[in-house]
Amino acid sequence: MNKNPVDFFEIPVSDMERAIKFYSRVFGIKLSHIDLGPLEMALFPGGNKDEGATGSLVKHKEFYKPSSGGTLLYFTAPSGDLSEELSRVEKEGGKIVLQKRLVSDDFGYMALINDSEGNRIALHSKK
Repeated sequence: MNKNPVDFFEIPVSDMERAIKFYSRVFGIKLSHIDLGPLEMALFPGGNKDEGATGSLVKHKEFYKPSSGGTLLYFTAPSGDLSEELSRVEKEGGKIVLQKRLVSDDFGYMALINDSEGNRIALHSKK
């Protein structure tokens, strides 16, 4: 089998409302908030296995802690040019760690940011 094994990811947050606002505004998407008592989630759109992995923001005071040094998730820029999403990062409470740069002609461009919660994520686009 040559199928991508990534199914679902969770991004730890300490302030769910702030994190939902950040991701919604930077990527121009709507997240679905679910309150499960001590566990809160905000689901990214998607879920169709043909569209790739999906995930959520997740908050639980005992089990999740935002980090800038763990696993690095790459988010494809919905605009097609990560410069657009990058231009909204600091306005929405994030920080640009590494400006847009060419990885290779085949792979395209990437940038590194810290989200509103302090998690390090990457942006990717072909342009």
